[in-house]
Amino acid sequence: MSTLTQQDAVGRDPRRWWALGALVASMLTLGFDTTILNVALPTMAGQLGAGTGQQQWMADAYVVVFAALMLPAGLLGDRFGRRRMLIAGLGIFLAGSLVGALAADVNAVVAARAVMGVGAALVTPLALSVLPSLFAPDERTKAVGIVSAGSTLGLPLGPILGGWLLDHFWWGSVFLVNVPMAGLGIAACVFLLPETSDPASPKVDAIATALTVTGLGALIYAIIEAPDRGWGAPLILAMLAAAVVVIVALVLRERRTARPMLDMALLAHRGFLFNTLAATLVMFVLSGLLFVLPPYLQTVLGHDALGTGVRLLPLMGGLLVAARAAQPVVARFGARAVVSTGLVVLAFAGFLGSRTTVDSGYGFTALWLSLAGAGFGFSVVPAMSGALGALPSDRAGSGSGLLMTLRQVGAAIGVAVLGSVLASAFRDRLDVTGLPARAADTAGESVIAAHLVAERAGAADLAASANGSYVHGMGLVLLVCGVSALVAALLAAAFLPGAPTARSSTGVAPDLAAPKSDARQ
Repeated sequence: MSTLTQQDAVGRDPRRWWALGALVASMLTLGFDTTILNVALPTMAGQLGAGTGQQQWMADAYVVVFAALMLPAGLLGDRFGRRRMLIAGLGIFLAGSLVGALAADVNAVVAARAVMGVGAALVTPLALSVLPSLFAPDERTKAVGIVSAGSTLGLPLGPILGGWLLDHFWWGSVFLVNVPMAGLGIAACVFLLPETSDPASPKVDAIATALTVTGLGALIYAIIEAPDRGWGAPLILAMLAAAVVVIVALVLRERRTARPMLDMALLAHRGFLFNTLAATLVMFVLSGLLFVLPPYLQTVLGHDALGTGVRLLPLMGGLLVAARAAQPVVARFGARAVVSTGLVVLAFAGFLGSRTTVDSGYGFTALWLSLAGAGFGFSVVPAMSGALGALPSDRAGSGSGLLMTLRQVGAAIGVAVLGSVLASAFRDRLDVTGLPARAADTAGESVIAAHLVAERAGAADLAASANGSYVHGMGLVLLVCGVSALVAALLAAAFLPGAPTARSSTGVAPDLAAPKSDARQ
């Protein structure tokens, strides 16, 4: 099959809509994989004996690798063929899913999630970049919107699908469900997609990629392991120091590179900087909430996996409805007002949720979850649109790549920081009086472990203490979320431009658009 460039003419191949359907299936899979694991973590923790720190690694292994490799993955597609790299990405994602489904311990799950992150990093930027080879300009906007909608739809489907699978099958089914979807995507790429490439695109900077993985990995390791080892432990201090040194080296290298993967100079644009900061803090809060909520709903309130997934819908529903309504509201009132208001609503939801007690029940949770979802939607969409709108058109591709990368970094740090706050608060509050030392250590690992110890020992008081300790820790997490959102709201109100911004020309949410590898081509 011949290699085309993006500027070549596009024919009206009747198979293009079948190819689009397969791309939608692939993005739908990545979309629900973003949220499906959160519902499965309590079940996996109970069966694998995973403490809070290990659960954090199962969640963050995917995000750290995804964040570090997304930009170089896009460059690989440009240089060596987008179809070829898209097939490779789906194959890697499929392989990681198989490993996860068959995993017998926590380390295998973490490794599988990291492999899946590699695949997702390839698929995400390339799924949209192949559309110009399939669709003429008059159909392209519609095609982009359909693919983006597939990714968006996956977010609320993840908890429900995960809950249904866990109620009927073993926990590995949340990985196995990816296999047929990825296989369908591979078949469609092989038979329906033409090959496209851009031989003039810049080379992948292997050193910058290695620095990104190493620096982010060291930082996340230190944050996750600190509650167990202590913040003053030599290993934790060494990892924090290494993270600072490596990240500084990355920034210096990128500043001296003519065509950097992460163009830090873009942060000199005030509108881009503060919109990006707002979007990153939103991801920090959202990822942390999705990590701490399922154990509360399953273990403390006693709902099954499917019930937990359904009870997360107010958060997802509020997010999707507000995201849909955000653009016309921005057109009338301006991005600064809408982003600031959305962040204030999110902060209020966090402060309200921090008042949760063991006896609050789900009704109170549904209230603040709905508010949080609305706050997410009204802040993240205009913030991302405003960030890209603050840049010259020839820098939009680089800006999109940096923005998406920093959002994933925010998500990874959110799981690490907020999960560690939860772990420390839970362990400090848990009453293990009368338990043998080994049982006490096990109970302190997580609320799930504490309930298992209580069941084996017939210690109802331990289960009650575990519930109270978890709710206390969750309250602190929500307090941190509220403060973070309030700080972001104040920064947005002070520094964002006040004029209304134009609607994105694509008509789709800007956070769902894949970054171009380099806008200066």
